Amino acid sequence: MSIVSTLLRARDAEGGHNVAFGLIAVGLAAAVFYVDTYTDIEGAIAVLYVVIMLLAAQATTRVGLFVIAAACAALTLLSYAMTHGDNADLQSTTRLIVALAALFVTTMLLVKTETARLTLLSINSALKESEARYRSIFDRTRVALWERDYSKLRSYLMDVRAQGVTDIKTHARTNPTFVDHCIGLIKVVAANEAAREMLGPESSAVGSLRRSFITGQERFLDVVQAIMDGERVFEDKAEVRADNGEDKLVLLSIAFPEDPAAFNRVVVSMVDITQREMALKALAEAQAELTMASKAATVGAMSASLAHELNQPLGAIVVNSQTLLRWLDRDPPDLAAVRRSAERMIRDSQRASDIIQNTRGLLSPSNNKLESISLDRLIDETMALMEHELQRSGTTVHIERKAHIPPVSAVKIELQQVLINLLTNAIQAMDEASSPQRIIKIATARPDIEHVSIAVRDTGPGITDDVKDKLFAPFFTTKAAGMGMGLSICRTTLEARGGKLDGTNHHDGGAIFEMSLLIKPEVEHA
Repeated sequence: MSIVSTLLRARDAEGGHNVAFGLIAVGLAAAVFYVDTYTDIEGAIAVLYVVIMLLAAQATTRVGLFVIAAACAALTLLSYAMTHGDNADLQSTTRLIVALAALFVTTMLLVKTETARLTLLSINSALKESEARYRSIFDRTRVALWERDYSKLRSYLMDVRAQGVTDIKTHARTNPTFVDHCIGLIKVVAANEAAREMLGPESSAVGSLRRSFITGQERFLDVVQAIMDGERVFEDKAEVRADNGEDKLVLLSIAFPEDPAAFNRVVVSMVDITQREMALKALAEAQAELTMASKAATVGAMSASLAHELNQPLGAIVVNSQTLLRWLDRDPPDLAAVRRSAERMIRDSQRASDIIQNTRGLLSPSNNKLESISLDRLIDETMALMEHELQRSGTTVHIERKAHIPPVSAVKIELQQVLINLLTNAIQAMDEASSPQRIIKIATARPDIEHVSIAVRDTGPGITDDVKDKLFAPFFTTKAAGMGMGLSICRTTLEARGGKLDGTNHHDGGAIFEMSLLIKPEVEHA
């Protein structure tokens, strides 16, 4: 069986005819041998073995061709030996050589033809496998795919361009039937199951492209322009209409071939992004609502900030007013003391005005101008503002000044308000705990080349463990009448300028809050 398969071709659809050719070749070989050996014909009868080779080539492999060629050559030599073995002449020898040469040349040509045939069969088999894989991918992928014939449309567009048209949209406006004509030139060759599920069987049917399928004329003209300009790929969002009348937003992708002859099979893909776009729209609306809510929260925070910050200067104004009245009620009135109380009222009123102006500046940051501020001077001015509160509570302030502390670029009223908040919180903490010693220590330092710091330490009860994590949270407070905005606003204010605010317990007792400030902020306005 192995010898037969080596000599004969595998049986195919035409196997019966191949066997017939083989039998005819055997019979003809016997006839040629007989005529060449046992008749008196002097012609080159052996050349007819070429015909036998041609017939045998229809049923044998390349090895079989060589075997048959060898057999024909052997018959030719045998016939020559039997007829001219004793009296060989030049004429008969020449006929022998011509017959053998013809047999050899024919064999080589047939072997080459057989090799080409086998190569062609291999290529054809690979092509069929490739086509089967492509068709399997095309049919089974979950992306909606179409094969369309754009060849007629491309030819038409090339003619239009030859007439000098370069802008398709302008040309379409002057020719109302242009779009319909272009759509009529497109043919649907095939569509996969995903395409039929997305748009329905009618929109995916083989044949002319449906006009109702295209809802956005502008996008179609963009595709036409891409074909005219010779672009290789077109990708964009497009609106299409399904068989049920539903409009869908899809991501359209078309890959145009380089070879114009291949425009008869152009692959078009669509991905339904309708739900994604709806989700993005809902997200955008939610973000808009969040922005409005954030603005409302900002207004609320500003209102709380104003209420919190204005409480101290307004309270000081009330106390100074009452003191002024007492000095006036004396007999005689103490005008010098009245003047000091009036000056304090003016000072506190100006501070209240600065607080309002600074809060307004949050909405217009360009109004918050940075200035060079000496920390020592800032502390001294703040102590003057807090003088009455410190005296009322019996609190002593110790200031530890470090040499060579450079000035910082900041908004003075902001730093002053933060420092006042920290001092006020320290006084209130010691008041609530009835601390026997009421001492506040303020220390300046320069922890590194870029920062300076102000630390405020009190002798109160310190920060409890359950409060540490919520210390700077908005609206969190441990005070019965507190609003919970002071420390939150202080930290936000410093962070807006590149600084920070930390609070912890001191190892010797009490709480310590440290303001860290950039000496030169990177930006002038937060």
